[in-house]
Amino acid sequence: MNDMQTLVVDPHQYPDLESLTVPEDHLDLRLWLRMLSCCNLIETEIRSRLRTEYDTTLPRFDLMAQLQREPGGMKMTDLSRYMMVTNGNITGITDQLEKEGLVERIRNSADRRSSVVRLTAKGRRAFRKMARSHEEWVLSMFDGLPDTSRDVLFETLGQLKTFVRLQPSSRPAG
Repeated sequence: MNDMQTLVVDPHQYPDLESLTVPEDHLDLRLWLRMLSCCNLIETEIRSRLRTEYDTTLPRFDLMAQLQREPGGMKMTDLSRYMMVTNGNITGITDQLEKEGLVERIRNSADRRSSVVRLTAKGRRAFRKMARSHEEWVLSMFDGLPDTSRDVLFETLGQLKTFVRLQPSSRPAG
């Protein structure tokens, strides 16, 4: 396939990109696609359960999780950096959560242009409930793996993480 061709994938025939690989493909490519497939399957299930059981989204849950770790609150720019999304995304999510009484903005007296966002008491209660469910969902998804497999997977992925971080980057310095 050349650069000008587009791959059209039937999601019923190929539920993920790993399904398109063949044994002749490089093992590293197949492994990477398998990891992506597993992450996507888990994330899709969590998104679905958050939507169904709590009428919320994963980005809203993630923002509340960041705030749960910082009871004093966080600046919007810090939330944006930790969540690796734009300030605009953080503002939109925060606006929704504020309307629902789950977070509050507190103006910074030293810098009137910035504010700190923190969970309200209602937000802390709602997040604790969602976090308990989230933990149960993740535990149930991994429950079918024997403990030894989980231990090996955890250690092996830790080695991969370290190795990848030590690789020279093509990103410009800055």
